[in-house]
Amino acid sequence: MALTYTHSLLLIAVISAIFTVASSNANFQKGPQNWNFNFNNTNEPFRHKNPFHSSRRIIVGGSDNWRFGFNYTEWARTNAPFFFNDTLVFKFDPPSTTNLHPHSIYLLPNLWSFLKCDLKWAKLVANTSQGGGEGFEFVLNKWKPYYFACGESNGFHCQSGMKFSVMPLFRWF
Repeated sequence: MALTYTHSLLLIAVISAIFTVASSNANFQKGPQNWNFNFNNTNEPFRHKNPFHSSRRIIVGGSDNWRFGFNYTEWARTNAPFFFNDTLVFKFDPPSTTNLHPHSIYLLPNLWSFLKCDLKWAKLVANTSQGGGEGFEFVLNKWKPYYFACGESNGFHCQSGMKFSVMPLFRWF
């Protein structure tokens, strides 16, 4: 008997809490015609509030560009998600008398190579002179993880944080 009494009290408490929260909503107080549950039959299929119908052009590192001493893994995490057909733009100064430590871009084949900064099987996608001007553009045109790293100084730049990974997503909106 005590168990059903406890269940009844709990049920009453839950129902009253739901009613209290719902009635405090200004739209609820205006009547059922204003109750907005964010769905109806007129916006099927569901639409994203801010659709990106075209691919984006993303400068790697933002205003810091592709440079030594920047945490690109953190940059990629805060700028995610990346989408299929987005273009990553790598901007860096070409080698010169004032730039004694140029940069390059390697595409690493797998997570293990990325974690260890092992450039043995990596593919050079942009050499040290391709980042000047408008920068080097790389299109994320496959649904796979991409592992990017700077391969200069025998992997020291990669080991110092000049690396990041992205997994492009499909746009469903």
